[in-house]
Amino acid sequence: MGQYLVFVIAAAILFVFILIISFFRRYKRCPSDRVLVVYGKVGKGGTSESRSAKCIHGGAAFVWPIIQDYDFLDLTPISIEINLTNALSKQNIRVDVPSRFTVGISTESGIMTNAAERLLGLSQDDVSNLAKDIIFGQLRLVVATMDIEEINSNRDKFLEAVSSNVEAELKKIGLKLINVNVTDINDESGYIDALGKEAAAKAINDAKKSVAEKNRDGSIGEANAMQDQRVQVARADASAVEGENTAKITIANSDADRREKEAEAERKAVAAEKVSQAKALEEAYAAEKEAEISRAQRDKESQTADIIVPAEVDKEKVQIAAEAIAEQTRRHAKGEADAIYLKMEAEAKGIYEVLSKQAEGFQKLVAASGDNASDAVMLMIADKLPELVKTQVEAVKNLKIDKITVWDNMSSGKDGKTPTSANFLSGMLGSIPPFEELFKMAGMELPSYLKGKGTENTESVEEAKVISEDKPEGINE
Repeated sequence: MGQYLVFVIAAAILFVFILIISFFRRYKRCPSDRVLVVYGKVGKGGTSESRSAKCIHGGAAFVWPIIQDYDFLDLTPISIEINLTNALSKQNIRVDVPSRFTVGISTESGIMTNAAERLLGLSQDDVSNLAKDIIFGQLRLVVATMDIEEINSNRDKFLEAVSSNVEAELKKIGLKLINVNVTDINDESGYIDALGKEAAAKAINDAKKSVAEKNRDGSIGEANAMQDQRVQVARADASAVEGENTAKITIANSDADRREKEAEAERKAVAAEKVSQAKALEEAYAAEKEAEISRAQRDKESQTADIIVPAEVDKEKVQIAAEAIAEQTRRHAKGEADAIYLKMEAEAKGIYEVLSKQAEGFQKLVAASGDNASDAVMLMIADKLPELVKTQVEAVKNLKIDKITVWDNMSSGKDGKTPTSANFLSGMLGSIPPFEELFKMAGMELPSYLKGKGTENTESVEEAKVISEDKPEGINE
């Protein structure tokens, strides 16, 4: 009994010890470069709604087992390179704004909660890509609201606008903008370079003008000093030779020559000064001319982009439409040609089949007649004989005779055998083309049993006689 009690007490002490160690291990301290995020059942916030997570920076918290868990957000700054190209400015000019942004997880209370809700579990690369997308969009928006001159000259205003827009969007996902550094600003049309060249030309012209003015002042002072010197020397010479006429004349002539030479020298000095000033002005005008040419070239390229490029696009559209119509016409013509070809091919096949069947029939007819072509022709003629007789009958079927008057005394005709009326009827029947002549025209010979020589004439004469005997003399039909 005593041993069992000792065992129970030892087990209870061990359980309490394990429980205490577990509680100590669940007490989490947050380092200074991280944010401790406790999630699960973390209670309610300032409102009646429950919180999704509890964020702690620079402190510690107890994480209840089973109902809570924890994770850390890294506060290490992330440097993001943004190479923004072809951003459209307020003047509709494409601008390149390469820059570098430094962002990190914010430690503000409300923004830390946003970071815990949207960035927990993401790697730094994922966070960098997410921030890069937001920065690209806001940077384009800021560029679109400013002129190029304002972006290039007033960098503080540009950076302030970028920081304000970007940071407001980054706070929504729990990030903070630490630094913005715009490395350079370029445009594809060369407008910024033209502005720089214009400023440099203006500075150079101002310097040249200042140098020319200083040179002019020095030359004027030197000329005044020389003039005073000449006046003083002339006065001294005049007082020295006042009583000596000859010496005075000689000195006067000498002074005249000297003055003439000095005047010539002064004229050359003034001319040299004017030339120098003219050259300075010429260089200034040349610099201004280059600036104006650059500005005119820029305006020309702008007008070319606004007028010629759309015209070329319209021209290509018209060409493409014309080519489409031509292709449609070609295909339609090809379809009609194929249809005509198929129709002609079908007709040719039909004619070929008819002729083939006729040839087979002719071959069988010749074989049936014992391979005798003449007998085969006779069989064909016998087959077509009713049609030939019908054709002969049709020749006189529609012949209209209103009245026939026969005056015949039933005497013999010119041959001394038959009466005149019989000869008339015989001649009328003879006008019908005989079978024998038709066959000869076709290159064939009518069989003798179909010629009916003598028989047909005798029957015609007898019929004529009967008709003449039945009719009284002088009666008209």
